Amino acid sequence: MAIPFGNLGMRVVSALVLAPLAVLAIWAGNLWFLAIMLAACVLLAREWAEMSVPGRPTPIFWAVALSLVAVTAIADTGAMSPALVTLVLAAAAAGLFARRIGQEGLDAAYGVLYLGWPAILLIWLRDGQSMVGLSWTILVFVVAWSSDVAAFIVGSLLKGPKLWPRYSPNKTWSGFVGGMVAGAAAGGLIAWVLPLDVPHPFWGLVLGLAAALATMAGDLWESAIKRRFGVKDAGGLIPGHGGLLDRVDGLMFAAVVMAAARLIFILMDATA
Repeated sequence: MAIPFGNLGMRVVSALVLAPLAVLAIWAGNLWFLAIMLAACVLLAREWAEMSVPGRPTPIFWAVALSLVAVTAIADTGAMSPALVTLVLAAAAAGLFARRIGQEGLDAAYGVLYLGWPAILLIWLRDGQSMVGLSWTILVFVVAWSSDVAAFIVGSLLKGPKLWPRYSPNKTWSGFVGGMVAGAAAGGLIAWVLPLDVPHPFWGLVLGLAAALATMAGDLWESAIKRRFGVKDAGGLIPGHGGLLDRVDGLMFAAVVMAAARLIFILMDATA
């Protein structure tokens, strides 16, 4: 039972470079968080285009990138409903454009929805410079990172039965359980030390467990997408991880779950 330290070492080095940038942007909020979100949208649009249309990615890149930049910028103004409506319209427009130039319209449209939905929700969660928004955003990132790292380490050590061998032959049930435990623990810790607007810190464990499950699901979903497009990695931007999408696939799903959870708590508080 040995961890592949070569790959792990590359992952650690990449994390040491990228994590502080993400943490600083999350902490600063406002324009800094918007800037890193916009940069991520452009990079993810490039990876999506190169995966889905490897022979001619540039037109699809521009269609997806402009759509993502537009909806993220609208969301940053606080206009969430218009941002969501724009997301749907932009996805339809990207799909029609792709068909017009002889590409697969559904792939372009789905790329906008797949990447744009979490971007809008992360902007909503961060909520400018709100301390509660900061806590929720930290919760998303810490749980997603903790569950991802724990799943990799535990799965490498214990191995065992495969989780979904058809689409992701390297992921195991032992890694899945390790990721879930780590995510729940991380959620409980964050809820204990940071001001989340939840009735009791115990909810941090529940939120961590739910977000960890979403992280695992997001990772598996991206594996299925890569299998569909016939690629091993979404890109080569991050040593040890592949592309940016390979790094944030679980985070994207976790953001959706956390945003839904926070909305539920807001509605509960409003009706109390």
